[in-house]
This record gives sequence, structure tokens and C-alpha cells, in this order.
Amino acid sequence: MKVLIRGAGDLASGIACRLHQCGFSIVMTDLAVPTAVRRTVAFSRAVYEQTAEIEASTAVLCRTIGEVESALRQDQIAVMVDPEAEIQKIWKPDVVVDAILAKRNLGTSMQDAPVVIGVGPGFTAGEDCHCVIETKRGHYLGRCIYRGSAIPNSGVPGNIGGYTTERLLRAPCAGVFEPAVSIGDLVQTGDVCGTVNGVPMRSQIPGVVRGLLQRGVMVTEEMKSGDVDPRCEPEHCHTVSDKARAIGGGVLEAILHLTRENQKREQ
Repeated sequence: MKVLIRGAGDLASGIACRLHQCGFSIVMTDLAVPTAVRRTVAFSRAVYEQTAEIEASTAVLCRTIGEVESALRQDQIAVMVDPEAEIQKIWKPDVVVDAILAKRNLGTSMQDAPVVIGVGPGFTAGEDCHCVIETKRGHYLGRCIYRGSAIPNSGVPGNIGGYTTERLLRAPCAGVFEPAVSIGDLVQTGDVCGTVNGVPMRSQIPGVVRGLLQRGVMVTEEMKSGDVDPRCEPEHCHTVSDKARAIGGGVLEAILHLTRENQKREQ
């Protein structure tokens, strides 16, 4: 079964890992300059590193449909610079998963594939997709919604180790981002984690740098540019998160359920 995932950030990549391990053929699309902060667990880094490995899955950058098919034959995930997901017109996936996490629908419709899944707020199951996956931490994380929408975005990150917004590293101004630490480094409150046009971006809490933008990205003021995890577990920086794993499980459930329902209607 062919699955197109729009977006290749950490949550989209967690979905891809789970589906890839279940035997699905995966193509992911992203921007020419990805802005995923959890880069060590985001297949989007294949855009500028050519390849990316997360746990037992490997992704490669592809530029043509021929390269996509070659990657899939080698049991790899194909990543393409294709913000509008034009590849779906040629590749004709069985499933489209919109995991851009833009908090709004950027063009996905129920006509894109036999099974269309929207991840997080911004989608309505039964109107622009067949199923919505809940992304808010808590009791309903990973839930499959077949009628209606996910819980609206509150703008407040999930609570980890007693911290919410304090975990985020935000650009102090607009300009070119330069990292001052590496993902996996331990930092203290007030430590400089990066600069934008020479202006320091400091950690608000002690912890391990779990995410950080790559060097040279153009950022806007207050743009999320990294995050600090107060649990201080460096190995967490290199494995799929609990949240991404749960969402991936929800997507897998939705694909299997909706495919079975489609088969019933065809009988």
C-alpha cells in the first residue's frame, strides 16, 4: 500500500517509522528549507543531508519519480522537496496523510486518495478528510475521529517535567539563525543556545537541548527555533517520542479501518 505523507517533521516522521515497519511504501514531502526543530528524529533533514535514519528506518532525498521508485524498491522512505505534494498526481497513493501540522488545512481534500487522514487541528472528518487524528497530549492523544475535528490548538505546548511554554527556544528577532549548542547538549537557565543576527537566544530552563534549527535558516521574531527537555535524557533526542508513536498508531488504525470499510462497500 502506497502512503504519501505531507510534511516530514518529527511527528510526521514518527508516523512514517510506524507505517514503514508495517510494510507500507512511504513518500514524504516537505519544504526546500525545512523548519523542524527536532531534526535528529525528522526525515526532513534528508533534504539537506541527502539521507536520514531514525531507529530502524532510512529515508533518502529523491528528485524524480524514478528515484522514488528506486528508493522504495530498496525498502527506503522517499523524501521530496514538494510543498504542494504534486507527486501525488503521478504516484497516485492509496493513502494521503496531512501531517504538516499547520493548524489549518493547506489544500488537502477527500478526493486526494481513497483514504485521506488529517493530523491535528484544522481538519474536519467527513468534510476535507476521512479521519482526523488527535494530537493534543492527554487522554485522547492518538484517537481516530471519523466525524468532527481535533481539539483546537491552545497555543500552549504540552506539559513536560512541569514546564510548558518555558521549554521553547524562540528567535529573539528576525534574521539568520546560528546555533551555539548541539542537540543532546545539557544547558542551564540563561545559557545561550543560538543567535539571530548576533542577538542571543537563551534557555529559560535547565535541561537537554532536544531540538534546534539548522544553521542558516531565516527566522522571524518569536519563531520556534528549538526546545529544551527538563527530563535531561539525551537518548530521547534520537528516538521517536511517545507523542509521535501514539499519533503513528492512530494513523495506522485509521488506514486499516478505512481500507476495510472501503472493501466492504466494493463487495
